[in-house]
Amino acid sequence: MSDAENLSLPARDFFVERIIANTMIGAHWHDHVELNIMLDGGMTYLFDGRQEHVEPGRLALFWAAIPHQTIVVTPGASLICIYLPLADFLALPLPEASRRGLMQGDFVTEAVKRPVTPVVAEQWHSEWQTGDTQRRQIVSDEVKLSVRRLFLDRATDRGHVVSNRHPLSPALRHAQLLTQIINVHFAESLTLGTIGDMAGLHPTTANRAFGDVLGISVIEYLTRYRLSRAMQQLTGTDDALIKVVMDCGFGSTARFYQVFKDRTGKTPRQFRQMMRRG
Repeated sequence: MSDAENLSLPARDFFVERIIANTMIGAHWHDHVELNIMLDGGMTYLFDGRQEHVEPGRLALFWAAIPHQTIVVTPGASLICIYLPLADFLALPLPEASRRGLMQGDFVTEAVKRPVTPVVAEQWHSEWQTGDTQRRQIVSDEVKLSVRRLFLDRATDRGHVVSNRHPLSPALRHAQLLTQIINVHFAESLTLGTIGDMAGLHPTTANRAFGDVLGISVIEYLTRYRLSRAMQQLTGTDDALIKVVMDCGFGSTARFYQVFKDRTGKTPRQFRQMMRRG
């Protein structure tokens, strides 16, 4: 996303917006699976340490909890961004390999440019902006179907045999439950043990399930989630840093500063000032 620093949506919400793409001052992340559709022009991300190009009219998909930054953008290019909550993505009937690949850094694009993609994306945006609850639910459902089609086409292009049946594995059920618990209780004092207790899982089972599905540990996901919420609060509000610290579950200002600086290369104050200047 090229303008996510201006986002203030809760991390559990589905959302659609149309923006004029622009370069970003620094890398950032947030806890959604993000879809990009360039309507014109193009842009290049620095994504997880490598460059990924988004072409006009071609759907692109990535897990936005992985640090990303737009570094090259066609001036004035229009972009539709769709934010799919991680829990909704995990609930889709996708092959385990596809799901894990995205969580571990795959940047997925349509194998073949489809003329209908930008047309449908503009319709989604229009109906999301003006539609009632039922219309918005249809938009959400259609986006999820498009994600399924994207992975199905990708697997077919690679010669993989794709089954129409994807039973919900125990690991996936556990991962969904654990992410839901973290999404609700992230502001509280949490350890692997307390999260496991809330889910009715042994800590080892919880961590193994998370690793099998997402490729990261429960605590790493918790840290990324808290950071994404802190970034949203730093950018979208004038709240004092101590309030951000407590609201996002870091427990102490020293801990917050340490984690934030280690992950972003900037202090929270520097990050807020940088985003305000942008």
